[in-house]
Amino acid sequence: MVKFEIDVTLNDTAHTLSGYEKMEYTNNSPDTLEFIWFHLWPNAYKNDSTAFAKQQIKSGRRRFIDSDEEDRGFIDSLNFLVDGIEAKWENHANWIDVAKIMLPNLLLPGKSVIIETPFFIKLPLVFSRLGHSGKHYEVTQWYPKPAVYDHKGWHPMAYLNMGEFYSEFGTFDVKITLPKDYRLMATGDLVNGEDE
Repeated sequence: MVKFEIDVTLNDTAHTLSGYEKMEYTNNSPDTLEFIWFHLWPNAYKNDSTAFAKQQIKSGRRRFIDSDEEDRGFIDSLNFLVDGIEAKWENHANWIDVAKIMLPNLLLPGKSVIIETPFFIKLPLVFSRLGHSGKHYEVTQWYPKPAVYDHKGWHPMAYLNMGEFYSEFGTFDVKITLPKDYRLMATGDLVNGEDE
């Protein structure tokens, strides 16, 4: 179970998201955790070496592979804190869109930690579920989120265009700041702002 608080701002000139994420992660397993795998799926759009890019090649889709670097995307400016302590982290050996966050202290069964980080996302053109087409934005699978740990262990997975996602259940409190004249379409309850 994860309780998310996310504050994010869209820059529609640079096609970027700047944000801060704070989450309470509860270890609902019977195991003690030393680390947590995180999905950083905007990095799937970073280069030709990602699992997403390889899947596109295999399926005969060349639009992403033939795209210019400025039309691609990524996530960076991450600085993970765990209960206020800076955490060491590293990318997965094979996937730049998955990272291992080392916990400063063991996370015992039933216990929780607070994990927070700033983040910056360069939104790609719409090649899959995340991106923009001019001033139209499709923003899914965008924020840093933990992989699932279940009775089979960790389930870190690279982003793929074909296939479904396996994510932790959670609650979300998200503040989204948009330039004037944008309409937000999302699930959830509008707390502040204008409702149409």
